[in-house]
Amino acid sequence: MSALSVTLITYNEENKIADALESVKWADEIIVVDSFSTDRTLEICKRYTDKVYQIPWQGYVVQKNLALEKASHEWILNLDADERVSPELAEEIKRALQTDEFDGYYIPRRVFYLGTWIQYAGWYPDYKLRLFKKSLARWEGPGIHEKVVLKGRVGYLKGDLYHFSYDNLSHHVNKINQFTTIAAEQARKSVRAHTIFLRALFAFFKKYFLKRAFLEGTRGLIISGMSAFQVFIKYAKMWELSQNPKGQEDTKTQEPRKIDEVREQGNVERR
Repeated sequence: MSALSVTLITYNEENKIADALESVKWADEIIVVDSFSTDRTLEICKRYTDKVYQIPWQGYVVQKNLALEKASHEWILNLDADERVSPELAEEIKRALQTDEFDGYYIPRRVFYLGTWIQYAGWYPDYKLRLFKKSLARWEGPGIHEKVVLKGRVGYLKGDLYHFSYDNLSHHVNKINQFTTIAAEQARKSVRAHTIFLRALFAFFKKYFLKRAFLEGTRGLIISGMSAFQVFIKYAKMWELSQNPKGQEDTKTQEPRKIDEVREQGNVERR
C-alpha cells in the first residue's frame, strides 16, 4: 500500500481538532499548518504529529499549498478541522492506495446539523476532491473558493467524510456573518433593492423545494431559511459597500477565520 500524508490547516480549533486527528491517526504522516493559534490547538496537534508548522495567514490557497509542499508522501488526504474520516471511508482509502487505477478521488461529505445527519437540501453527497497524488495536484482559486486542480484520472469513493459544520444556530448565524462579509468584499458591485429580495426568495425556493429540504422537516425549513438569510445579507452588504466603498474595512487584512468549508453557487454555505 502506498504511504499517505494527511494535511490540515488550523486556527483556534481546540474544540474540534482532536476528533479530526483521531480519525486519521492511522495515516503514515500528518501535516498541520497553523496560523498562530492562541488557544490549545498546537498542544493538541502535537499529541498526534511532530510535523506542526506555524506560518502567518496568507489565505486558504497559500496555506493549503504550503501544507501540500511539506508532505513527504505522494498520496495526500486533505482534511478540515471540523471533518472526520468515517471508519468505512478509512478502510476504503486504504484499499484505494493499493491500486493505481486513479490519481485522485472524490469523497462524499455528510453534514451533522442540529442533532442529526442531513440527507437532503443539497447537502449530501456534496462530493469533494480530497484524496489525490501530490505531484499532479495544486490548490487554486480566489479567496474562500479554493479547490484542488488535479491533472489525472479521478474516481469516486463511497465512504462518508463527516462534517460538523455548525455547533448550533448561533454558530451558523455567526459564520454567515463572517463569510458574507468576505463574499461581498470579493464581489464589489452595486445591487438594487429588488435584487436583494428576489435573490433571497429564490434561494429559499430552491433549497426547500428543488433541493427537497422539506423532507428534513423542521431542520429543512431552518436550513432553507438560513440559506435565504445568507443570500439576503450578502447582497445587502454588497449594497452597503456600494454606498460607502471607502469607509469599509478590507476583510483581506483581517485575521484568519476558522477553517471549515462548503460553497454553493458562489456563496459560502458550509465549510
